[in-house]
Amino acid sequence: MTILTKISSNKMFGGVQNVFAHDSKELGCSMKFAIFIPQECGYSKVPVIYWLSGLECNETNCIQKSGIQRYAAEYGIVIVCPDTSPRGLNLPGEKDSWDFGEGAGFYVDATETPWNKNYRMYSYVTSELIDVINANFPVIPGKQSIMGHSMGGHGALICALKNPNLYRSVSAFAPICNPSQGAWGKKALEGYLGAENKGLWPQWDATELVKSYSGPPIELFIDQGAADPFLTQLLPENLIDACKDTQIPAILQMREGYDHSYYYIATFIGKHVAYHAEYLCN
Repeated sequence: MTILTKISSNKMFGGVQNVFAHDSKELGCSMKFAIFIPQECGYSKVPVIYWLSGLECNETNCIQKSGIQRYAAEYGIVIVCPDTSPRGLNLPGEKDSWDFGEGAGFYVDATETPWNKNYRMYSYVTSELIDVINANFPVIPGKQSIMGHSMGGHGALICALKNPNLYRSVSAFAPICNPSQGAWGKKALEGYLGAENKGLWPQWDATELVKSYSGPPIELFIDQGAADPFLTQLLPENLIDACKDTQIPAILQMREGYDHSYYYIATFIGKHVAYHAEYLCN
């Protein structure tokens, strides 16, 4: 069993908000994750939602700013928020920019040196972290959903599309929907996968994954602020068009006047937890 070190613990909404650290075999470093455990866990196992955060974020952004615990307590669901990249590796160029390297793992498995040894956030999120949670906390194995914001929304979408039987449902706030066509995504894919290996890029692009999807039915719930200044990076219309072409169910909920911030996320986070609860609690 993985050894967990408790970093913090705070009681809220009848449950407990914890932060733990553990040594990750997949990433080759110590990783932190936040986990909200509702009071129902005192007498039964419950479902779990994984939240993936965006660029420059870590395991604390969602738990400190979104208010998600209130709704998780209402439905009796565990919330797990991992960090967004490996930390403390001191790789060349790892801290040179805010949108690549530390804090910007993009939830891919890198193939380029020096990133390929440690920057394996996709495998960490979809395998190792799930094993850690299942082994150490009172969750129901297999009863899990995934959601995220921005870079983390991209992560949630690709994790669900690449593993159609792993999650019961998926949703995303302002996700990077077509990273191979936007500046943030191109920088990440070139750096982690190689500019000369563009044939690999569609494997990590939700819009491209939709075009080739052949798994069981899956619905994509996309939440987008209409006043988001980064819409030209996010490209939700490309994903929705691809879903229409392939007849994959998709919800695009445009929020008039809302931007890219956690003020926006906090306003609608309850609707997302309720959406996932329909899949997890029935």
